Amino acid sequence: MEETHRYSRPARRAAGVALGAVWLLLSGCGYFMSSATDDLAQRLTDAVLNQDDPKTVQDGAPAYLLLIDGLIEGDPDDAALLRAGANLYGSYATVFVEDRPRAQRLTDKARGYAVRALCRSAAAGCGLHERNFDEYAAQLRGLTRADTATLYAYAAAWAGWIQVRPDDWNAVADIPKVKAAMQRVVELDEGHDRGGAHLYLGVLATLLPPSLGGQPEQARKHFERALELSQGRHLMARVLYAERYARMVFDRALHDRLLKEVLAAPPREPGLTLMNTLAQQKAQKLLASAGKFF
Repeated sequence: MEETHRYSRPARRAAGVALGAVWLLLSGCGYFMSSATDDLAQRLTDAVLNQDDPKTVQDGAPAYLLLIDGLIEGDPDDAALLRAGANLYGSYATVFVEDRPRAQRLTDKARGYAVRALCRSAAAGCGLHERNFDEYAAQLRGLTRADTATLYAYAAAWAGWIQVRPDDWNAVADIPKVKAAMQRVVELDEGHDRGGAHLYLGVLATLLPPSLGGQPEQARKHFERALELSQGRHLMARVLYAERYARMVFDRALHDRLLKEVLAAPPREPGLTLMNTLAQQKAQKLLASAGKFF
């Protein structure tokens, strides 16, 4: 939502020049302050993503969350800060928080930040989630490649919000809108976050069994594309491929091969180290339980 700022004009030219100089000075300070806080938020996010000890992230994340809250309080219209807040809150809630009511509160905040970020990023993003599906789809088409990162954060935060509300049919009914948003991310820049939108679309295609509308082959294509776009370095792509697709179609050979590849791969990768470490932990559990599943 855009705001209109009105500046009065002094009657005398000298006063006008003086006020103009002050305005330029304050605007410059505001720009550099915003740039500095955006940079800090990005560094915080990078520090979390590059950590190879999930327990450290789990224990330390609340401090990061409070810090990002404080930064947003100081600059509530900064889309980059809002996006960082959405990402950090959503990831922490869905990965580390087991208490469902708490996870729901945290994903509420993540989604709220994401909604605000998308509106600040583009006029076409304002009020998007309130539209009926046809209006929603039309409004999505008004977003451009420059909006990709914010739209992705918006869709991811919404997906996390739904994830911690599995018994809320009103929340589940929003899945088509999340899917449409991720599909728009693919259209705008499918390589964003190393093909992350394809991972979400793969999971969404396997939420239901084939008899009830699940699309395992569509999911397989998304998982394969995510692996291509990340050059195989996003280990969670293999884990989700094994868990969501291979188990759905009862392909034990594919399941075990994918998970063994995850365990054999080095987890350290800029921007993916934490996720890869978590992927290896999950791969071990899936392999250990494979005998009971297949």
